[in-house]
Amino acid sequence: MSTYGGYSYRAIQFLLALLLTVQCGLAFSVAGQVNTCEANGSVYYVGEWYFLDSDHCTQCECTTEGSACARTECTSLPAACIHVSHYPTDCCPRCEKIGCEYRGEVYELGENFQPSECEQCTCDSDGIARCLVADCAPPPCVNPVYQKGKCCPECREGPNCYTDTSRTHVIPAGEPVWVDSCTKCRCHDGQDAGYWEGNRVATCARVRDCRPEDGHQHN
Repeated sequence: MSTYGGYSYRAIQFLLALLLTVQCGLAFSVAGQVNTCEANGSVYYVGEWYFLDSDHCTQCECTTEGSACARTECTSLPAACIHVSHYPTDCCPRCEKIGCEYRGEVYELGENFQPSECEQCTCDSDGIARCLVADCAPPPCVNPVYQKGKCCPECREGPNCYTDTSRTHVIPAGEPVWVDSCTKCRCHDGQDAGYWEGNRVATCARVRDCRPEDGHQHN
């Protein structure tokens, strides 16, 4: 048997084949099967998990067939979240603080707020805004005024009513008023039953056989 440097040619052929197998095995263990995966500028072995540097929501596993990746979908944050943090290494934003959402506005837990002049609300610890609504009595006038910061309307000119259904003439409540030389009208006032329950028009009495042009005099 021929030898070379003390080794037989068969032994030398075996060593060369082994060296070639080891070199190829750095990337493949079996034909078509990957031993490592390259990503993020690093090498990962089969079975290792990693997140992509370019997208922290995408997680991958190195498999014998290559990288198998899936993207994490972030759940929506609560509507009443009043403090959101998004850390660079996190996939999804975090809700750090919960409050109450009411008509598109967010309030802190325990906060008292007044969304309108007639509402007084509190943001309870369960994240629900609970409100009390004022119940205004009907104003004793036909021309009430709403003032800023006040819930219920006010009668700046005092109690009054319309003289008739045309709603063009307003008279003060209290004593009867002659609206012309033949007609006397009186608004309903607090002494009447059913005060101001739809009584926006005065009760009027006309002098019999009277004509305004007669110039009838009143005491």
